[in-house]
Amino acid sequence: MSHTNSDDMAEFHWMMDMVQTVDVGIVVLNEQYQVKVWNGFMESHSGLLPSQVQNKTLFELFPDISESWFKRKAQPVFDLRTRAFMTWEQRPFLFKFPNYRPITGSEDYMYQNITLSALASATGQVDNICMMIYDVTDVAEHKKKLEALQVKVSEHLEKNPNW
Repeated sequence: MSHTNSDDMAEFHWMMDMVQTVDVGIVVLNEQYQVKVWNGFMESHSGLLPSQVQNKTLFELFPDISESWFKRKAQPVFDLRTRAFMTWEQRPFLFKFPNYRPITGSEDYMYQNITLSALASATGQVDNICMMIYDVTDVAEHKKKLEALQVKVSEHLEKNPNW
């Protein structure tokens, strides 16, 4: 079965729709760290439209991000085609997005895990990387509550050794 141009366009359309609606932040950066793709998750949580971020560097858009630190994490992805990971335990967030569950959540900001992946072009060259931002606020909240409870139990046992 052969693909027609309309089949290819339909497939491209649903793939782009998926990128825009998935509940994960997707940002594509070139080697100058300029934003090339900014999906709906990022738009929703940052308040910035794709047209506002297109071709601007990550560091001019988010001056709180340490440029030297981020580049140390990202450069091996470009050079070695390896993945890089940033977890909320290392750094609670890269993007200081408000927690969008302020009533049920106890955290002010969204905790994030981030994966950086190389994106090879048709020629095999890696000119872009994809940054995937996962909201792990619920996981972080529960882990912090569990740790606080463990401290209380430990303190109680110290004061009451025969309990």
